[in-house]
Amino acid sequence: MDISTVIGFVVCIGAVLATILMASGLGAFIDPPSMFTVIFGMVGATFIKWPLETVLSIPTYFLKAIFFSPADPKSTIDEIGNLAETARRESIFALEKVPIDDPFLKKAMTLAADNRPPEVISAILQLEIDAMVERHKMGSDLFAGVAEDGPAFGMIGTLIGLVIMLGNLQDQSAIGPAMAIALLTTFYGSLIANIAGNPVKAKLAFRSKQEATKMSIIIAGTLGIVAGENPRLIKEKLSSFLPPAQREVEDAGE
Repeated sequence: MDISTVIGFVVCIGAVLATILMASGLGAFIDPPSMFTVIFGMVGATFIKWPLETVLSIPTYFLKAIFFSPADPKSTIDEIGNLAETARRESIFALEKVPIDDPFLKKAMTLAADNRPPEVISAILQLEIDAMVERHKMGSDLFAGVAEDGPAFGMIGTLIGLVIMLGNLQDQSAIGPAMAIALLTTFYGSLIANIAGNPVKAKLAFRSKQEATKMSIIIAGTLGIVAGENPRLIKEKLSSFLPPAQREVEDAGE
């Protein structure tokens, strides 16, 4: 689980609720017509933009933003270093028998053990990265749409409320409910965009970059093993993917 995402949701929702409760009461911010306009309008727009199977995958993408293990490039580099030692000590064909948990790394080692040309290995694995990036981009784009449509339908609700209010100026009792629709739809739309839409979009994009970096490390390491490079040299080359601070720690440890 990504604890920072959970903390973020709790802090954002808690801040809004605390402000509402300290200022007045929760009841003043609950308006079913406003909720109906924003939520169903946003859902309808999402169905128009995307095919059904993509829309139904929104909960899956949302859970991926919360329940995922952050990529650890240092451990990947260490594992590749160990695999390089195995290939040097025994043979490159021994890599196919080594137990590997990561499916992408396992595929890379299988290709290396099959004695495929380096350019073929690189091309096959790069296709995997491209496909992964596209899948993650779809999830990111879905939540970007949520971030756009929430405020858009909030504005539509605001206009509806203003029209109702202006059409009933002679009826003082109708002005309050109409004004509530006008303001609360904007509030709901902004809330959805800034607590769910934009943050989840950014989290999915960040995760995609992390995964792509990890997979690029695996490709570079695999090509080094195939070329018969020294395991220490391979790890030194792969450390260029790490932030400078982590590289310094790695060097100091050695």
